[in-house]
Amino acid sequence: MTDQSVIEPSGSKPSKRFSRGNIILYGTLIVVSMYYLLPLYVMIVTSLKGMPEIRLGNVFAPPIEITFEPWVRAWAEACTGINCDGLSRGFWNSVNILIPSVVLSIAIASVNGYALAHWKFKGSETFFTILIIGAFIPYQTMLYPIVILLREIGLMGDLAGLVLVHTVFGMPILTLLFRNYFTSIPEELFKAARVDGAGFWGIYFRIMLPMALPIFVVAIILQVTGIWNDFLFGVIYTKPETYPMTVQLNNIVNSVQGVKEYNVNMAATLLTGLVPLIIYFISGKLFVRGIAAGAVKG
Repeated sequence: MTDQSVIEPSGSKPSKRFSRGNIILYGTLIVVSMYYLLPLYVMIVTSLKGMPEIRLGNVFAPPIEITFEPWVRAWAEACTGINCDGLSRGFWNSVNILIPSVVLSIAIASVNGYALAHWKFKGSETFFTILIIGAFIPYQTMLYPIVILLREIGLMGDLAGLVLVHTVFGMPILTLLFRNYFTSIPEELFKAARVDGAGFWGIYFRIMLPMALPIFVVAIILQVTGIWNDFLFGVIYTKPETYPMTVQLNNIVNSVQGVKEYNVNMAATLLTGLVPLIIYFISGKLFVRGIAAGAVKG
């Protein structure tokens, strides 16, 4: 019989599943998750309880008898000032604000970022610097000048005026995102398209746009979240008939008339937060891809 050499396994030694480091890591993640999920849990179970059960005082207990009446009242019956039609009117106002604001701001910013990345013109760096400075100016300092501007052009209190405000204020940071993303795309593609005779719009629509899906998702998530959750602009630049959903939610929760219906308040809060939550769940992976592919690279 001949001796056969024993082949030793190569490579790094596999780590233990329950090592001290993993226990600390997962333990920390569980504690942080519970910290953020516990308020959400309380909101959900409270919104499914009737007021007699809520008065028992145990906010962490699941509902003994599930009821969706608070959700119905929050959507269609809760009083938001002198009107008692719930959040339904504010929801459609928010939709009418959100869609054109997101489309306009992203469309303009993507073209701006593309031009600043690949079509250098005289003063382009100065223009880009002004945009960056604009991204960091506190918008509270601009509230009154914008009131005067909207009044002079006849859009004060109108949804179109609020769309204009959201579009303009979203422009600096979105232009920065698109410019950095388009800069990360290999310049050889741009030069090859130029050699083939493609112009400004041809390169944008045929080459840049198909490759920019991740950064478009990042921009959509940022704009949807910021515009949908906005309260300050909504309460200043609109009127009661055109209040967005967040302003109506504030009126419901802070109402001082009648009985404080905590289940209706919780249901109204959850209804208001559903849209950005759904957007995150649908496009979360693309959001990570967009960030990783150069969305915040300098």
